[in-house]
Amino acid sequence: MLYPHFSSILKRYHSSGCKIVLALSGGVDSRVLLHLLSLFKQDNPQTECLAVHVHHGLSSNADFWAEQCHQWCSDSGLSSVVERVCLNLGSRISIEQEARQQRYLALKKHIQEGDLLLTGQHLSDQTETFLLALKRGSGPKGLSSMPEAASFGKGMLLRPLLSVSREKVVDYAEQHSLSWVEDESNTDTRYDRNFLRQYIVPQLTERWPDIERSVSRSAQLCADQEALLNELLAERLAKMIGADGGISVVSLHSESALARNQLIRMWLDTYSVLMPGRKQLSLIWNEVVCAQPDANPRLTLSQGEIRRYQNRLYWVDKQQDITDWRTEFTLNTPVDLPDRLGSIMLTDRVSENGFKLRAARPEERVWVSFNPEGIVAHPEERAHSRKLKKLFQEYGVPPWLRRRLPLIMYNDCLAGVAGLFVDRDFSGNAVEVVWDRQTQG
Repeated sequence: MLYPHFSSILKRYHSSGCKIVLALSGGVDSRVLLHLLSLFKQDNPQTECLAVHVHHGLSSNADFWAEQCHQWCSDSGLSSVVERVCLNLGSRISIEQEARQQRYLALKKHIQEGDLLLTGQHLSDQTETFLLALKRGSGPKGLSSMPEAASFGKGMLLRPLLSVSREKVVDYAEQHSLSWVEDESNTDTRYDRNFLRQYIVPQLTERWPDIERSVSRSAQLCADQEALLNELLAERLAKMIGADGGISVVSLHSESALARNQLIRMWLDTYSVLMPGRKQLSLIWNEVVCAQPDANPRLTLSQGEIRRYQNRLYWVDKQQDITDWRTEFTLNTPVDLPDRLGSIMLTDRVSENGFKLRAARPEERVWVSFNPEGIVAHPEERAHSRKLKKLFQEYGVPPWLRRRLPLIMYNDCLAGVAGLFVDRDFSGNAVEVVWDRQTQG
């Protein structure tokens, strides 16, 4: 019986008062999870549960799938929501990877402190993931495939069916007369995972019936080895990383090639970056770390860039061009900033050590911008005025952040750069700029 297994796993990880969120695609795996979660809700009525269906818009059936998921949730007595996402489908972008990334970004919005996100991967999915990692030539981390539980945003991602075979999942659905949707793309063997599912794994299991269990054990052994390696290097890595998240180039130079490659992988893993292969690690070292001292090197990866600045390596997420973004302040009303930069507010509730300015005159409008072009400022602690570009250099602001710091403008004059300095002509104690960066992704 699947429910006792499901219930025991949830009770192992779920904390009282925290929400359980189900990623509901509508396929048989998540459909079974929905049924199991509804039973768990009946046994634990105080537990808040929510099903989230992500609408990718890739199929002509996408609207129907969303309606079906909503109806199943309604019939099960569970709350549900549909998240619509837009995919960036460029010529060099993997549809699978982009859909996965946007799906998890959408799901993360519903995860608060201590919440659980349930996904429907099972034992056969683990086998496919292992074989895909093997095809890519992955090391222990890649071959460790998917863990049963992992941190996710402010909460945890849990795969309660990971040790259950696909056959048992389908049997459960049929025994309980559950209906589900079939994504037509699942039969398209141009996708590597579908090719494995349709042709390779069935032949392997026919020849060796226990191979999926064996693969699962190998994945766990790889995970154990990776965990041990990380444990042995964790203290060394902590000493290399500064308060700004950058990793010391000088410290990396003192390590062996094997150690520094693992340390770079561990550092990137803190940003949830897809693990670079051996070729990419070589490029990081030769083209970024070992570039000329006066260079501004960068290496672009699928999720962002690795850059060097003042003898440190930094991970930089993909950024939107927000140069032309601007908006006016209304006193004591937070303003949402673009591209995961949080929110900012101009308030007359002034604190002792806040970022304080004089009050605006009647003819002055106060607004926020990100375009530093042509701006000259005179920080109150400096003897002379300088172009903002030069001031950013003197304050040690990395190049990729120089169009990410909110510029507080009084009419066309810079009053201050949030978190950096106040201009001498606008110094005062009447209002305070409060920049809350906690909403950054």
